[in-house]
Amino acid sequence: MTDPALHLAFPLGLEASNGGLFVSRGVGVHPSRTIQSYELIYVRQGCLSLHEGGQLFEVNAGETLLLWPGRLHGGTSPFAPDLRFYWVHFTLPDAPHSGSALEVLLEIPQHARVERPDHLSGMFQRLLNDQQIYGVQPLPDSLTILLMLWELKRSRVAATAADGAPQQLAASADQWIRTHFHEAINASAIAAHLDCNADYLGRVYRATYGRTLTDAVHEQRMLHAAILLAEDRLTIAQVAYACGFEESGYFRRLFKRSRGMTPNAFRRLHVRVHVNTA
Repeated sequence: MTDPALHLAFPLGLEASNGGLFVSRGVGVHPSRTIQSYELIYVRQGCLSLHEGGQLFEVNAGETLLLWPGRLHGGTSPFAPDLRFYWVHFTLPDAPHSGSALEVLLEIPQHARVERPDHLSGMFQRLLNDQQIYGVQPLPDSLTILLMLWELKRSRVAATAADGAPQQLAASADQWIRTHFHEAINASAIAAHLDCNADYLGRVYRATYGRTLTDAVHEQRMLHAAILLAEDRLTIAQVAYACGFEESGYFRRLFKRSRGMTPNAFRRLHVRVHVNTA
């Protein structure tokens, strides 16, 4: 006799729509428009300049922006050549469900700096891969977007992420890592660029972000490597070099330790993704 199946019925409170990865060619401006859904944007590289309802936003690498339905939004400057960002649309019910024992209130900052960029990138990649294969699936896609929003709940509001001198220094180091990770950098080079003591910078950075400068460089390189592998344009050695590694063997070992699989295995798993460009 087989065990009966578990049947679950619960309100999601969120309906997923389509998503994608925007890759800039260095031309065009984000269109001005008013849509009837929320749009979550996550910038992986470069900077996206947008306005919404009269407010200006500069969304840098590692930051998210949540656009509201019914509000006019659009670009304020041409797309930068290095710009890449994930996007996904979703809607919320007019009358939110209440009274459930599992009800949780999420307070999501509109413009945030992501605390765990690798987690959010992975969720976007899985969502887009599945949508490419199966189309939009209401239940799994909605659950994935809820997990994305939960990730943003723990993130910092971008405008106040660097409040105070030590935190400003740590934020400057973090931004420099995000734009120079592909170069031959280390803790000493970062400190020299910021004109400060390397040991002090390391302590401040770890106290602010919970990881070492070296770990941050490796994380940024792994994130970029995952994007390049999914695009399936470069060899493994070329991906390693593009991410700042001089030796592909070390890159392979570090990638497997970070992602739990080899670069080739990751590529086979993530080659399908919807990409749009200007």
